[in-house]
Amino acid sequence: MNQQQRNLILQSSSNFAPPKGVRLLYGTAGFRTDATLLRSTLYRIGILAALRSLKTQSLIGLMITASHNKVSDNGVKIADPNGGMLSQNWEPFADSLANAADPLQLLQLIEEFVRKENISFDNAYSAEILLGRDTRPSGESLLEAAKQGISSITGAIYHDMGILTTPQLYWMVRARNMGMNSTEQDYIEQLSHSYELMCLVELIPDGIKGRKSYDKVVVDGANGVGGDKLEVLKDMCGGLSIELRNSSKGEGILNEGVGADFVQKEKVMPSGFGPNDVGLRCASFDGDADRLVYFLVQPDSKAIDLVDGDKMLSLFALFIKEQLDVLKDIEIEKPCEPYHPRLGVVQTAYANGASTDYLKNLGLDVVFTLTGVKYLHEKASEYDIGIYFEANGHGTILFSDSVLSWLEARNSELSSSSTGSENQKAVLRLLAASKLINQAVGDALSGLLLVEAILLHTGWSIQKWNELYKDLPSRQLKVKVVDRTAVVTANAETIVVQPAGIQDAIDSATAKYHHGRCFIRPSGTEDVIRVYAEATTQEEADNLASDVAKLVDQFLELGSSH
Repeated sequence: MNQQQRNLILQSSSNFAPPKGVRLLYGTAGFRTDATLLRSTLYRIGILAALRSLKTQSLIGLMITASHNKVSDNGVKIADPNGGMLSQNWEPFADSLANAADPLQLLQLIEEFVRKENISFDNAYSAEILLGRDTRPSGESLLEAAKQGISSITGAIYHDMGILTTPQLYWMVRARNMGMNSTEQDYIEQLSHSYELMCLVELIPDGIKGRKSYDKVVVDGANGVGGDKLEVLKDMCGGLSIELRNSSKGEGILNEGVGADFVQKEKVMPSGFGPNDVGLRCASFDGDADRLVYFLVQPDSKAIDLVDGDKMLSLFALFIKEQLDVLKDIEIEKPCEPYHPRLGVVQTAYANGASTDYLKNLGLDVVFTLTGVKYLHEKASEYDIGIYFEANGHGTILFSDSVLSWLEARNSELSSSSTGSENQKAVLRLLAASKLINQAVGDALSGLLLVEAILLHTGWSIQKWNELYKDLPSRQLKVKVVDRTAVVTANAETIVVQPAGIQDAIDSATAKYHHGRCFIRPSGTEDVIRVYAEATTQEEADNLASDVAKLVDQFLELGSSH
């Protein structure tokens, strides 16, 4: 790093003093807090994005959003070259940058990190960043701060892609780095074309042909960007009837009484829904459209039957398993061994126990990871086809290069020998699904279309889908503590190893309840311990959660649950 570069960082950073008394941490959701506190952070993460681009010699994404948080909050997260989340190895550097006290300390951190990572400023590659933001009013000024951060790295350039969903930006980064067309229009066309391919009459099973899709799907856009993009997409998906409510163009407030997070946690219908929606297939996006849940409005009540991420995972896993089962019958006249794709399902401890039992009973390989999309995504990538979802509706399906090559080869073989056969239909369905789902990150838009396509294939109503299994009642609580790091977990957060003795106490409490299951884990963002409990009845789940919350209070000596 030459003196001119040092001076540029010192000069520009002097305009972005960090807020006093605030410490920010880069977690799964990136940085996220009150928008008025974030200008210096956006500037500094602009620098990080440029450095990441130089390190990887690839395009990087920077998205300004606070997802399902209230409208006065905002945040920022980085998309790596594959469209995934920022490498965990860089998260401590992000923390240090955001919390550097002054320009000199900031420059020192950057220089040390550049040396450690061997980042060159002298090669032919210039840093390149794609920028996106959601509909929050604070996004515009924070975008300008990010631009100045990027520009403080000599030669770095940015492309402002405007207002996008988070998954759209991540998709663009992945597509661009793969040498594919990567505009927003390309995204819309890929999703709509893939949906229409899956819904071709000749690909619908014979017993289902001629049956109409069950009415329309009514979508809650969370008063955010997802609804606006769905408005464009739905006109390009022939035969799919979508009624959109709560777009950003209405009078509603982003995420206030609406959206996937609200619906999933409160288990009540969002604003704009009522008695006339009883029996209809309803869905909710979150604020930046990276989460999706479905629901049914109950008669004479604000309550709903929730069809959450676990149910979507089960629907997708069942569909893909059925196609792979058909392909097991293909006889490949080659000397090599037959190729049997590995299908895996990845969950966290928060997945409802009934969903895990259902998936295992299908004969699927089910594994658990730590809570957080980055862990789920990484594990899913180890399979030929890996499916992961959290109950909150965030998840996707990953298809490996090898399985896609295999499918393309099978399609070529079958086109010449067995056109229109069940084997070829199964291949075409899987290829269409691989293009319809957003493999970069969880995506409410692509997830909605895949659900709708599969329901068309099965001829199922949402009621029948919801009957795949019956969720065990559950309860989640938070216990405030002085130091959340006092709780240390193992086995994908299902066992507590510190403080000593608390796991035995949790086991004793859980054993009192039929089908009881309970675990605790420290929050990744605040000084609270999260408690999750399941049991046969809601009352038992509530009581188990309360019992274990008291144990947390007892072992950590301070706290109150709510």
